[in-house]
Amino acid sequence: MMNPDPALNDTRRVVHERYAGIGLAIVRLTIGAMFVWVFFENLGKGAYTPPGYAGVINYYITRSHSPAAWKAILGFMARHAAMAAPMQAMTEISIGVLLVIGLLTRPVAFVAFGFLTSLWISEWGTSWIWELLVPLLSSLALSVGSAGRTWGVDGWLARRRPSSPWW
Repeated sequence: MMNPDPALNDTRRVVHERYAGIGLAIVRLTIGAMFVWVFFENLGKGAYTPPGYAGVINYYITRSHSPAAWKAILGFMARHAAMAAPMQAMTEISIGVLLVIGLLTRPVAFVAFGFLTSLWISEWGTSWIWELLVPLLSSLALSVGSAGRTWGVDGWLARRRPSSPWW
């Protein structure tokens, strides 16, 4: 039986959606791997110790061109490095692992977008502007595009509860 809407009868649409899902899955795996890699790199450099974390934050405060209000927030984080450093470590590894396995991709990718945006603002004037802009916008696209439904746990969950906004 043909659907009265001709657009719904177009089988090419299904093929394009499948390829779009594969494209988003590749981006999801790349961003997830980036977070896991950065976690282990920072762990090896001692960036998650209070002195290491405070040193990085103080570098951003003294060298970046971010707004004064943002530098005040960074100062607060540096003064509380004993708590902020392990929180950042847990955030980075959690985002990475959850994106790689494709679990709760929409909210996790949105958290990655926020996290990378904060880092991007912190680095204004200290690095190439596109260095973090591309991954932060890619994270936003992952959140919008339900990127965990292809090659991820979210695909399995979506078959069980297709109306959930979490995947």
